[in-house]
Amino acid sequence: MSTLFVPLEKIRAVAVAALTRAGCDAGHAAAVADVMVRAEADGGASHGLFRLAGYLASLRSGKVNGTARPVVRPLAPAVVQIDGKGGYAPLAMGMAREAIAPLARTQGLAAAAIINVHHFSALWVDIEPLVEAGLVAMSYTAYMPLVAPAGAAKPFFGTNPMAFGWPRGDGNSMIFDQASAAMARGEIQIAARDGHAVPAGTGVDAGGNPTTDPAAILKGAQLPFGGYKGSAIALMVELLCAGLIGQPFSVEAGDEDNKDGGPPRGGYLLIALDPARFGDEAGWRAHAEAFFQRLTGMPGVRLPGDRRAANRARIAREGATLPRKLWEDALAAAGATPS
Repeated sequence: MSTLFVPLEKIRAVAVAALTRAGCDAGHAAAVADVMVRAEADGGASHGLFRLAGYLASLRSGKVNGTARPVVRPLAPAVVQIDGKGGYAPLAMGMAREAIAPLARTQGLAAAAIINVHHFSALWVDIEPLVEAGLVAMSYTAYMPLVAPAGAAKPFFGTNPMAFGWPRGDGNSMIFDQASAAMARGEIQIAARDGHAVPAGTGVDAGGNPTTDPAAILKGAQLPFGGYKGSAIALMVELLCAGLIGQPFSVEAGDEDNKDGGPPRGGYLLIALDPARFGDEAGWRAHAEAFFQRLTGMPGVRLPGDRRAANRARIAREGATLPRKLWEDALAAAGATPS
């Protein structure tokens, strides 16, 4: 497969142009392009420019309102609701972070129920600004029925990712972002595109048979990580992001989705905590750092996010590595020509 290096700001400009051309206003185009570029900047190809085609398809089909104005509504002293009005999640997500960060400072913790949005981005991108501001952050979202519950062979749960972030004393952040499925959907799609097998345990084919063929899994079902343990976490995410905040469960989102390849309508739960408000005001940071030092002092151990940090430094210098066809398709969608 032919690849090329593309500067991040060039990716941003092309993504904004393509999204605007397809029907996004300036706010949505900038917010959506930003999450794709930030994913590319960290080496997260499955949530980078690879997602542009799905965004554009959902605009062209009319499923997503690219000019929607999210509305913020307080629900309780430390709970806010952001109604995305059928637009993309990144714009509503930025408003949610702005709303709950000061609440977490005053109340100790705060949560945002983000509803009626179409979410397609990496969760670490969504919470990193809160963590960089010194807050502990957690996030959850459901999706469409792609994952078979433990004991089943047919899709029912979404891939149902979750992220957790902890602020560190050196100015960095410890963030993990993982699906409750054994592998993220985008990674399976890229493996199918590139002709690579996936690890055993990733999924089953349409007949319920275990397979390492990503194309067969895309027609069958993904599996939860860790069997019934991952299945239980997927169930928890469904309840937090659908049952708790009045949004579609993954199986319901699948029922209503038009199957255009873009993100379904659903909800997202964002939580922020101020670590200085939980009884160890002066010592929490040093205590955690000592813990991290002991942990990483063990041979073979690295913290979640370390690889992303290394990628970020390298890609900032070199640009992102993109498949040539992906880049050419993006240029065409933006109305530009390859240079």
